[in-house]
Formats: sequence, structure tokens, C-alpha cells
Amino acid sequence: MIFRRASREEFQVAVEWAAGEGWNPGLDDAEVFWVTDPEGFVCAERDGEMVATGSVVSYGSYGFMGFFIVRPDLRGQGIGREFWNWRRDLLLERLGPGGVIGMDGVFEMQPFYAKGGFEFSHRNLRMEGVGVRRPVDPRVVSLQEVDLEEVADYDTWRFGLRRAEFLRRWISMPHARGHCYREDGVLRGVGVIRECRSGFKIGPLFADDGLIAEQLFVALSVHADSQPLFLDVPEINEQAVALARNHGMQEVFGCARMYHGEPVSIPLGQVFGVTTFELG
Repeated sequence: MIFRRASREEFQVAVEWAAGEGWNPGLDDAEVFWVTDPEGFVCAERDGEMVATGSVVSYGSYGFMGFFIVRPDLRGQGIGREFWNWRRDLLLERLGPGGVIGMDGVFEMQPFYAKGGFEFSHRNLRMEGVGVRRPVDPRVVSLQEVDLEEVADYDTWRFGLRRAEFLRRWISMPHARGHCYREDGVLRGVGVIRECRSGFKIGPLFADDGLIAEQLFVALSVHADSQPLFLDVPEINEQAVALARNHGMQEVFGCARMYHGEPVSIPLGQVFGVTTFELG
């Protein structure tokens, strides 16, 4: 068994495996994920074939693990355990002293991740509904009209680390649209919607309060008119769960947010939609 960095072509295979698992990646996710950290995608190889995939993406002092998939016909052979531990150790080495790793893991794997040094923070729930065209508040404008540094400043406090380059690419994806809420010249909310293999996903959705999140959700939902719409909400944010349910969305999947190391404190009450389960 060989554990190594994945090539761009192999990472594309990982995205296809993710689609096969029902994770419903965005149409442009692969390219944005790759350029965010080309050294952050790894694989396990046996007899010249890729048998497992994973990500170990570094944002500097903060890293994120995702894309953990063992080829279905090879599960139950211990490949995943050895590969996962190698990934964790590799990312800790990349981050250096004091580095923190986050991950969104399926609920049934929590005991395994806990044995690997991860502590539970909260649950993120994937909600599914249908996009609806409604009138949009005039205070909601395109992110293309806003300076990227202003958006990055707003995002940093709610994500926990500055990721301006990621945001620049995320906002400008061919199949994505971004909006923000401005009041008296002040940025008070940010949201992005992107087209996926099935329907559309909103993420991130950050807002000062539930009323602003509602207006952004309505504006973003327009782009998914009559199509399946997904939003990954922190269960701990009751307003986020209520927003989803008020728009007829139902829980269809979920992950446990866990951390290795002491995470940066973020205002989860202002996180109404996680950016992505794969990269945080």
C-alpha cells in the first residue's frame, strides 16, 4: 500500500466517487478546490490502482480533512483506518505547532474520529427544498459590486481564518452567483449559490441576524427557481434551522463538525449555511 499526493486527474476521480456516494458536488467545485491547495489532496494506491481518497487542505494554521472515501468493493479491509491516520498526521505536519484541523464527518463515524483525537463541536444538517422566485430586497446586491477585501473581512470572522483567494474563485465560478446585504454602506451578510450535479446549494450563508439571512436566502433561491435546493445549517443555530424549515426544507443528511486542537471561536449564530462539507 502506498499513500501519496494525488494528481489533478486522480482528484477528479475522487470528485466522481463523491458524486457516487450521493454527496452532490458543485459543477465547478473540483477546480476551485484544487487551486486552493494543490498539495492538499492525497490517495492510497495498491497494485497500481487508486483505492482511497482524501483531502488535507491547509489554510495556514487551520486545516480541513474531507473527501474520505475508500473504494466500495475494498471496504472492511482496514485500508481506511491506516490511510485516515496517515492523512491526519500529514496535515498536522503541514500545519506545524499549534495547528488545528476541522472536519465534517458522518455521524456513525464519530467514535472512530474521536479515537483519532477529534472532539465534537456541533452537528451540521443538510436541508433540501425547492427554489422559489420571490421579490428581492433592494438592499441585496451582487457580490461583484463589492470590494473583495470587504467580503473577505466579513467572511474571516465567521469562518475563523482569512481565505480571500478561495473566496475570489468561489464567487466567480461559472455556475455560481453571490449576493450580499448592505445597509447604510455597511456589509451585513454574504451568500453564494452554486449549481450542483443535482439542483443548487447555498453556501456560505453568513448574516448578522436571521432577518438578513432570510433576505439573502430569498435572493439566492431565485437562481434555483423550481429546482432542488440544499442548505447545510449548523443545528446549534436555531434561527438557521427555522429559516430552512420555514421554506419547506427537510433534513436529508448530516455531519458532525469535529476539531483536532483548539478551534478559533466563531459566532455560530451568524452562520446560516456552511460553505462546503469538503473544505469547511
